[in-house]
Amino acid sequence: MRKLGCSPLLLGLGIVIVLLLGISFINGAIGSKFVEVEAFKFLRVSQPHVSLATEPIIPLFGDHDANPLFSASITNTILAAWITIVVLVALFVLGTRKMKLVPKGLQNFAEFIVEALLNLVEGVAGKKNGRRFFPVIATIFLFVLFNAYLALFPGFGAITLREGVETKELLRAANTDINLPLALALVSFAFVEYWGATSVGFLRYLGKFFAFRNLLRGKPMGLIDVFVGLLELISELVRIVSFTFRLFGNMTAGEILFLIVFFLWAWGTALGVYGLEMLVGIVQALIFSLLTLVFAVVAVASHGHGEEGKEH
Repeated sequence: MRKLGCSPLLLGLGIVIVLLLGISFINGAIGSKFVEVEAFKFLRVSQPHVSLATEPIIPLFGDHDANPLFSASITNTILAAWITIVVLVALFVLGTRKMKLVPKGLQNFAEFIVEALLNLVEGVAGKKNGRRFFPVIATIFLFVLFNAYLALFPGFGAITLREGVETKELLRAANTDINLPLALALVSFAFVEYWGATSVGFLRYLGKFFAFRNLLRGKPMGLIDVFVGLLELISELVRIVSFTFRLFGNMTAGEILFLIVFFLWAWGTALGVYGLEMLVGIVQALIFSLLTLVFAVVAVASHGHGEEGKEH
């Protein structure tokens, strides 16, 4: 019979993984209660401090601590968002700088992203409206996704600035600042309303929310039209709130989960949590962009203009 076995390389790799998991465990908050090894104490993760408030890095005017409402500064989340913008611009500039008929390398990657997103948008909205919606939908998707993924780079949140006895994080995941999800929600709302109004006419589109025509004509059923219109208006405005807190809540919860798990079992849980955070990042980017796309399709089809949404 043939003996079952494994190669020395796999055996050595397994031993290394077990050792790393063991060292990680005894340096975590749980393992350190049972085993105390001074030699590995430098690997121990300090107790996490969770703060929802962003930290100002570069003051512009006013005193943020004394009067935050009448001051402005560049925060660590704004800086992280700017880095995301630079990375995205660099990616597509370098990918399209020397375009070839047969794409390779970075051009191939950029074309894959654009083609996949364009097919997705056109599959939902049709060819004509899909081309119209694509720039905004793709921008929202890529911005949310890259904000999430760049925050997973090792050392992203480890760089700090010291001011006296206090330390501040130089970079923090932009999606965990409620101002950024709110800004994206307002952009999504503005474009959806703009697309709807320009597709069916401004006054006709407003008539969906302020349906007073039948009431002014003396028809009692006009009260129902007014009530339905107000419900439509409220649902449009509530969308801003739901978009904001969905993205903010999920991304902030992921950051907190990562800190807590990392503290309880240092280093050993990194790969599992990283994989979960990568999944959450792409899911949240898809949800935000696809909901914007669906609401845009509904807006342009509100008054019998839905044939484009079925065109393929």
